Amino acid sequence: MKTFNLKFASMAAIAAMTLCTACSDSDDPEVEIPQENKTEYSSAEFTKVANNNVINHSFASAFTNLYVGTISGGFDAKTLDAAFFETAQYRGAVPTNNDWTAGWTLKNEIGGTNESDMGSAEVLQGELKANKTLTANTKYYLSGEYIVNSGITLTIQEGVTLVAKDDDIVDYILVKQGGKINAVGTASKPIVMTSQKKEAGAWGGIHICGYAHTNVVGGKGQSEIGGAPYGGSNDADNSGTLKYIRLEYTGYAFDEEHEANGVSFYGVGNGTTVEYLQAYKGSDDGFEFFGGSVNIKHMVATSCSDDSFDWTEGWNGKGQFLVAYQEAESTLGYDCDCLLECDNNGKNFDATPVACPILSNLTLIGNGGSKQGIRLRAGTKVKLYNTLVTGKGKCLTTETSQTEKALLDGSSVLNYITLATDIECKGDAK
Repeated sequence: MKTFNLKFASMAAIAAMTLCTACSDSDDPEVEIPQENKTEYSSAEFTKVANNNVINHSFASAFTNLYVGTISGGFDAKTLDAAFFETAQYRGAVPTNNDWTAGWTLKNEIGGTNESDMGSAEVLQGELKANKTLTANTKYYLSGEYIVNSGITLTIQEGVTLVAKDDDIVDYILVKQGGKINAVGTASKPIVMTSQKKEAGAWGGIHICGYAHTNVVGGKGQSEIGGAPYGGSNDADNSGTLKYIRLEYTGYAFDEEHEANGVSFYGVGNGTTVEYLQAYKGSDDGFEFFGGSVNIKHMVATSCSDDSFDWTEGWNGKGQFLVAYQEAESTLGYDCDCLLECDNNGKNFDATPVACPILSNLTLIGNGGSKQGIRLRAGTKVKLYNTLVTGKGKCLTTETSQTEKALLDGSSVLNYITLATDIECKGDAK
């Protein structure tokens, strides 16, 4: 056993380190922990019988049609919150007898639409100062920023196709605090948001700012794209409804620090409905949560080059039936980062409210390499159930003492999880 002074010196050295939380290993150095301060959280803790977890599992014949398939023996998440969770006592997101992704998502096809028939389609641009409805089964162009101001509602009906122009203008939709977007497609007539340029990073996706919490200093932040304010104390805030939407080729890079996700949720409240969304071949994250309490269900992130799902700033929503799939780099043409990248706050691991989403029934399939599948760090907590993870060199990693202490004291839960590898622990939980 080390002396108190040595422990104190090691802890002081750690506290003095400058930490950075970005979205990829290339610009996000690992947190170095001295060998004498080994973590107490471990594979032995993870695989305790009561946790019902499995490591080093072979997924050789687990899936059809990329990610369809589950493993029996799961937890009934409905016992956690009957108003949100459905009974699905299996591990994974998409059972073979209920492929809820069929008909409205893409697997690896070329996205977009037949633009030869767009003719004199209306061009959407600028700020909305009155309510606007995009008519069902109609095609529209998007050119530049399209801003939904406070008190305004943008309604997008089923079958609408929105095509971002390839015109050297950054195209994105920004919903400001107090504004709403009601975009509701169907499985047979999804709303498709795509681009003329059929490659990752072609346009800027959707950005929604709400009045729910964020744990940044002062409790208020500004969106990375558009600089719109977000944050507050109304976790029941309602920014509208997103349902049956496919977002293709998002991730426009404004600069090295600012890339657009498929959908960015900034302080979005749980009065907002988010179900049946796909982020397809984007160059940044599929879906990112900056604080807030928004709940999500039936979400698919396909071959997004950075993280499939990413949270920070204290997100504490719920999620069920989530898929992250990354095509092999050899055919996709680019590498992908984490399947879940999970932070509380990169600048203050102890910031409150602490991120602690409750998630069940996830299928996470990576495209190889040594990167993480699930990366828990920067003080985050999580309650994660019924999850399958494969295709990554490190299927699940834990970092920072706050994150690992939560796993030890029970305020975080990892149960009914099946991994293709063992876990890796890097925090100092002593």
